[in-house]
Amino acid sequence: MSKNELKREGDINSGSLRAQWNEQLSGRSTQLLGEDERSFLKQSMSTPCLEAMADAEGCYITDVNGRRYLDFHGNSLHQVGYKNPYVVEAVKRQVEELPFIPRRFTADITIRAAQALVNKTTSKDYRVLFTPSGSAAVGLALKIARKATGRHKVISMWESFHGAGLDTISVGGEYVFKKDMGPLMPGVLKGIPYNGYRNLINSESPEEIASFCLRYLEYMIENEGDIGAILLEPIRATDTHIPPRSYFKGLRRICDQHGILLIFDEIPTALYRSGTFYVHQQFGVEPDLLVLGKGLGGGIIPQAAVLAKTKYDCAGDISLGHYTHEKPALGSAAILATIDYIDDHKLGERCQALSAFVRDELDRLAERHECIGDVRIAGLMISIELVKDRGSKESHPDLTERVLYYCLERGLSFKVSGGNCITWHPPLVVTEEELGFAVDLLDEGLSELVD
Repeated sequence: MSKNELKREGDINSGSLRAQWNEQLSGRSTQLLGEDERSFLKQSMSTPCLEAMADAEGCYITDVNGRRYLDFHGNSLHQVGYKNPYVVEAVKRQVEELPFIPRRFTADITIRAAQALVNKTTSKDYRVLFTPSGSAAVGLALKIARKATGRHKVISMWESFHGAGLDTISVGGEYVFKKDMGPLMPGVLKGIPYNGYRNLINSESPEEIASFCLRYLEYMIENEGDIGAILLEPIRATDTHIPPRSYFKGLRRICDQHGILLIFDEIPTALYRSGTFYVHQQFGVEPDLLVLGKGLGGGIIPQAAVLAKTKYDCAGDISLGHYTHEKPALGSAAILATIDYIDDHKLGERCQALSAFVRDELDRLAERHECIGDVRIAGLMISIELVKDRGSKESHPDLTERVLYYCLERGLSFKVSGGNCITWHPPLVVTEEELGFAVDLLDEGLSELVD
């Protein structure tokens, strides 16, 4: 995110369209939003809030006035939908049986949860540590890489997001998280992400972009030295840029050649959101360290995890992640119920079928609207890029912001990324009818709002 985009909706929560939105709120909503603002510290992307919620179930959230929103945002954690009955019952049962496991003890529930995550990997050659948040899990992965390699430097990507902690904003690339934060963690080198290379070399060839990207990474490694890890999102959750398989094959080769650990942050994108249980499985490689979170807790429990290749189980002499909930009883119950629900209801196959459906619908929509510059889809990670002119591809953030509020007023919630990307992350339990409603609403909004 550039400094010029910081006044957009979702960043400072106080644009002109937000003011118009506030004017139509009910007295009850206004009262609760005021109390919220007096109770919580303000921060971009959050407080002041849009509305006060009363319920969340399936694919929908409901505000205090009874208005329902089809939620294609969900902080990317509602793969199995809100209030999923499998997860709710599993957590209730666990509360009654064993709600908490003190440090230095274990239980069958946490062992089975760890094994379930490992069993979903291709090699099944991983060990697990649980953490209470994705940001903590990324920090833990960085610590494992330092311990395993004896090197403290890490290459991460501009425009990336890995969490809001001081260590994770150091490796992240979004300005809004770093602004006014002063000195950050040393040893972080920034590479240009795949989509950045596309713009840099003015090429639309995925293989050419990947080759350029890999050559530059090798140049950085050979000229900097002491690199212990490369950290990236295999597919960026915010704007759904999808590198080719050759990019990941090259990354794996470079890391192996230089003794560098490859860390994949799949916090918002795993559990079939991208079309495969783990994102990297569609690219034919495995990372040394895999970071998970968000949907891992079934949309109920805050839960994250780090999976490390067995050979990097080398830190028995230090406390890597000395967390109060390092063997989380409730989180483990949620993990197991989430995976069972995904498997029992064949949500992976469902995701692929729905992905093909929405791709066809959005491709047809793009033919009718010149302001749609690109449509990028991986599973049910969907980005629609709005531009002023398809030929020049100049971004159109003003239109994107107006479309957001147009859709919110009519019952569809989603995220705006990079200023001009409409990003949809629907739950895997979404129906064709609900996806069709979203496409039709977008069509209607673009038709009405484009001059």
